[in-house]
Order: sequence, then structure tokens, then C-alpha cells
Amino acid sequence: MHNGTSITQFIIEEQRHIAGATGDFTSLLNDVVTACKVISHLVNHGALVGVLGSADTENVQGETQKKLDVLSNEVFIKSNEWAGHLAAMASEEMDDIYPIPRQYPRGKYLLTFDPLDGSSNIDVNVSVGTIFSILRCPGGGAEPSERDFLQAGTQQVAAGYALYGPSTMMVLTTGNGVNGFTLDQNIGEFILTHPRMQIPADTREFAINMSNMRFWEPPVRRYVQECLDGKEGPRGEDFNMRWIASMVAEVHRILTRGGVFMYPMDSKMQAKGQGGKLRLLYEANPMSFIVEQAGGGSITGRERILELQPESLHQRVPVILGSKNEVERILGYHQPD
Repeated sequence: MHNGTSITQFIIEEQRHIAGATGDFTSLLNDVVTACKVISHLVNHGALVGVLGSADTENVQGETQKKLDVLSNEVFIKSNEWAGHLAAMASEEMDDIYPIPRQYPRGKYLLTFDPLDGSSNIDVNVSVGTIFSILRCPGGGAEPSERDFLQAGTQQVAAGYALYGPSTMMVLTTGNGVNGFTLDQNIGEFILTHPRMQIPADTREFAINMSNMRFWEPPVRRYVQECLDGKEGPRGEDFNMRWIASMVAEVHRILTRGGVFMYPMDSKMQAKGQGGKLRLLYEANPMSFIVEQAGGGSITGRERILELQPESLHQRVPVILGSKNEVERILGYHQPD
């Protein structure tokens, strides 16, 4: 028997510190955890259960969906639609919001999620993940609308991600720090293994897709060039570069040892009329909440991501997040002289 604290026990004990808590939020988080366990099973078995490869469909962003994108989205819906805690859900993989069907009771929360972040990696067996965010539904949730989801990231009740790597982990914040849990496959429970995760304020590691360098704005180009110049450059120290193409894996590395992750604005995206690469509601807001709760920073380059007022369900934004001192340096490079 494992003597550690399970995620269920942890959530219940957190709830006891909240006056007037009804248990709805705790039950909702447990349903999210269940969905992530199912997705972990599918990811771990891959070709053995026929879930690899393309689904030959596109999502609302025009991206080709993997079979596991579609399956993971269905898992999240089926795991969370019936219990009476949610008014509606919104997914990166769906055009519109998903109001809870009338045959089920509706609750007071909203759930947004990216069911399988980094799915381009799945066929080559590289780490992928799930990202989620929980909001309160204005007006009690009787008739939820898209507008109800358009809340600044500061309004999030909770955010988290599951990482499907060599081990499956769940990282969670409810606004009181960040805690990491590892799935014990023998008992089917997430066990607290990384309490009070903190991002070191300083780092010598950055993650960015260097193939886009020619499209970057001058402040980002300046920062990366200084890192590449190493000890001989103005920073006077060598940096390491990483790029996994899975935001969950990138952020998890930063949470465990520091670093900066950047998917900045570039001229190529501007030419397409895009406000950035990553989705504000499904990726940028939940990850920014987690990173800030762990002592890091998260910006678009010019402003704090959590303070952005969303304008649409699938809005995209630039993202620069990680070790606080490096994020502040990059912010400074974006400021006019």
C-alpha cells in the first residue's frame, strides 16, 4: 500500500479550508482526473489499440486532427457532462461551446480544455499532455453562452495539466500554489510527489522554435541572440536550448528546473491575421496561472497574459513564460526606449 497523499485526499483537504464549500468543485476535479487517466491509458497503448495516425479531419483552426485528438475530446466530454457540476464546456477541438445536455443537471462551473496538447508528437512516441481550466459560470449556468467563457485568466478557479511521459503526472493549482502528482499504475491513483513546485527565478535554458527566427520581432531576436552568444556575449554565460513542440512538456521542464518557453508573435502569423500561435482559453491562460502560482512570469511580450480580456472562443496570443527574471528581461526589451 502506498502511504502518500492521493490527489483525491489532497483536493478534499484543500476544500476544508474554504468556508461554505459544497463539494461540487472537488467532485468536478475528480471527474477531470478520471478523464486524464483514461487518456493516459490510450496514449500508453498507442498502436496496440489502434489509436495512432490521422483522423482525416480538421479542427476549427484548420489543423489536421489525430485519432487521439478526437478520442481524447470525447473522453473529456463523457467524463464531465453527467455529474451536474458544469454548465458547459469548450474545447480546442470543437467549433462551439458544448452546453450540458438537458437530460443532465447543470452546475455552476465552466470547463475549457485542450484534450491532447502536442498531438503531432504522438506517432513518434514523444511526450504529450492535456491542459484544462475551470471558471465560474456567470448567472448560475442555466443558459450558458460563448460570452460566459470570455473571462480574463485572473478569474480562473483552477488550472492544471496531465503529462503523458515515461510516467503520467498531474500538475494542479487552485490559486494556492502548485502541486504535482504521479500516477501509480498499480493502484490507479495520482500520488502527491512534487509538493509546492517553484520555478527558479534565474535560468540558463530557453525553448523556442529556431526555424522561425527570421520572422521574429526585434526584442525576441535580441534576447535569443544574446543567449546564443554565450560567455562571449553581453550575458557573459552559456545557455542551453530545448524544443519539444509540446507545451505541456516544455512547461513541466520549466516547473522542475527553470527556463523560458517562447512562442512569440512573428511576421508570418501577422500576415495570416493571427494574434499569435497558442490559444488563450485552452493553453495560455491555464499555463500562465500555473506558472505564476509557481513564482514565474507569463507575458505576450508586452503585457501580462492573465489580464487579457478574451474576445473570442479560439483567440490566439503570443506566449513567453517561465523563470521570472528572464521573463522580466524580455518584457523590458519590448518596452519603448
